[in-house]
Amino acid sequence: MTTFKSILVATDFSAPAEQATALAVQFARTLDAKLTLLHVYELPTPYEYTAGISWPLDEVERQAKIVLERELTKLRDTLPAATSRLSRGEPVERILAEAKDIGADLIVLGTHGRKGLAHVFLGSVAEKVVRRATVPVLTVGPRASELAKKNG
Repeated sequence: MTTFKSILVATDFSAPAEQATALAVQFARTLDAKLTLLHVYELPTPYEYTAGISWPLDEVERQAKIVLERELTKLRDTLPAATSRLSRGEPVERILAEAKDIGADLIVLGTHGRKGLAHVFLGSVAEKVVRRATVPVLTVGPRASELAKKNG
């Protein structure tokens, strides 16, 4: 049986990500594993700059740091040794790279449960991480809390 000692939780601060984080905290406590909370933010492509759009890049990063720190503070109430990382780039690539960098043996992330055209156009970070990860990936769907309440 695999023993998980380092858990990476990727978050976009959405409700499904919060549910995934809560589950990862339970796993980390039960398994006495290290937990790292990761937020990846993406910057616009150079093509978007040529369209005359100006992005306050420093502000994007500053706001991401603030929210990530707030989430980490909440986690530390239950899991004092939890850490966080902020990464800039394409989410799938950064999640996989950060997992490798910290030696994660489990990746946990929420899914939005998009279907149809929304899934086709927006893709699925979770789906791509599952396909490419070299360690187990636990995905938590948007209905997870409903099912937990129903079964709990």
